[in-house]
Amino acid sequence: MEWLGYAKTGFTHAKQPRVVQDKQGAKTDLLKIVEKTTPPCVLNPLLLNGHMQTLWSATKPVGPKIYYKRKVFESNHETFVGTFAVDFVVDEYEGEDATLFRRTTYFSEEEFKQFESDDEKPMVIIMHGVAGGSHEVYLRHAVAPLVEAGWEACVINSRGCAKSELNSRFLYNGRATWDIRQASPPMSLPKESWKLTTSLAREMVEGEVPEQASICSGILSGRKHAHKQGENCLLSGAVVCSNPFNLEISNTLLSGQYLGTKYLNMVKDALVAYVKKHRSVLEEHLDIEAVSKVKSMEEFDRLVECAIWGYPTEAAYYRDASSSDSVLAIRIPFLAIHALDDPVAPKEAVPWQEFKQNPNTVLLTTSMGGHISWYESGGGRWFPKAIAGFLNHLAFQADPESLGAVSYIKDDEDNKNIEYVGTRRKMLIEQY
Repeated sequence: MEWLGYAKTGFTHAKQPRVVQDKQGAKTDLLKIVEKTTPPCVLNPLLLNGHMQTLWSATKPVGPKIYYKRKVFESNHETFVGTFAVDFVVDEYEGEDATLFRRTTYFSEEEFKQFESDDEKPMVIIMHGVAGGSHEVYLRHAVAPLVEAGWEACVINSRGCAKSELNSRFLYNGRATWDIRQASPPMSLPKESWKLTTSLAREMVEGEVPEQASICSGILSGRKHAHKQGENCLLSGAVVCSNPFNLEISNTLLSGQYLGTKYLNMVKDALVAYVKKHRSVLEEHLDIEAVSKVKSMEEFDRLVECAIWGYPTEAAYYRDASSSDSVLAIRIPFLAIHALDDPVAPKEAVPWQEFKQNPNTVLLTTSMGGHISWYESGGGRWFPKAIAGFLNHLAFQADPESLGAVSYIKDDEDNKNIEYVGTRRKMLIEQY
């Protein structure tokens, strides 16, 4: 039936998934929640494979109208100084700011002072991918159903992205967590209730090319926020879509394929444009002319990521920024959504065994869907429904006390706690 657009869904999980209690006291588990909230995956039958699904984004389909107000924050990190922009979803308003994307303006000082969170509403923190931002169509598709269901939402833009200013040499890095940790609970914003978070990693290439998603989806998985915070994590859940997990494997596989090199070149071109846009800040630290002439993703990372962050090789950067070997350290309810025909984040890079070990995680796979695409007939997308179903259950049906960070699962047969230690590698740039 796949040729009619009916994709098969699969669930990879631990033998004893994490127990979750609802507000009435009934107990279920993480796997049952995911199975219950995952809708049938019926995609556009004319988009026959992952490449067609992924490339359909080049048609620039229209997405939901989401309105934002932006606030720029100063980093509180001693070393990685600079600013980053957070876009908050707000009610529809009139007016434009020519310096920003459509339906986005800055908070005035008075507006931000009066901007308060409704403690009765859950909050979702969303992250985009390389060279993207809050304006992306796929991201707005994911935001819309959550906002309609009663969520508050914000998007943390990577430094220099989404028409934000880059005012230090510390530009985008696939494993940078400092701004995210500052902008996550407890957050230094006029928000009292930051309950849930989702990571929708995206790699968006501007111009006549498709949307991509990958590297930033590792920010909450593995060594990024959910792993980094461990049992101190105050988030109640997380979601990632189309995460490549192991960047070294993904890069190797794509580099050996004709279409794979095309995808890598799209990402490379977007990053080159990103560097050139911030030439005035970066030219003291980078050879901008050499960066402008790079022929491959590896060459770009060698000239930029290695030069800025001190990696000895681009391969060292890929290993450091990967989240595959940190899945075991996730301590909160975690859902990863992945299409098996994803041409950018290949299934070979998915840490299948780790998902089978960590009871806090479930990997939801579909036999079709491409890379952060999952286009349905009529222009909608499937993945926002899967995300909203999972997060809505956590927010509105689960007992909040059963969603905290835990490092073990109860073995009812032997009446003992089995601890999951996870993996924690020492980061090279933590010794900066």
